[in-house]
Amino acid sequence: MPIVLHKHDPARNQHRFYALQITPNLFGAWSLIRSWGRIGTAGQQRASWHDTREAAEQARDRLLQAKQRRGYVCRPG
Repeated sequence: MPIVLHKHDPARNQHRFYALQITPNLFGAWSLIRSWGRIGTAGQQRASWHDTREAAEQARDRLLQAKQRRGYVCRPG
């Protein structure tokens, strides 16, 4: 289940999303998939590989904290 964050700043016309999801890949490692962009668009996506699920979770948590410091909040629901 992905973690979805939103950032709204009408004064700067910013309406952004950022999503984080951890999935196993075909090579026995774990992928942290990040998606971001303007709400209502397909946005961009990047994946990083990690040897263990714990390493992927630590990377996800670091990114989550960084985004929250920049004003992103978890989407309700």
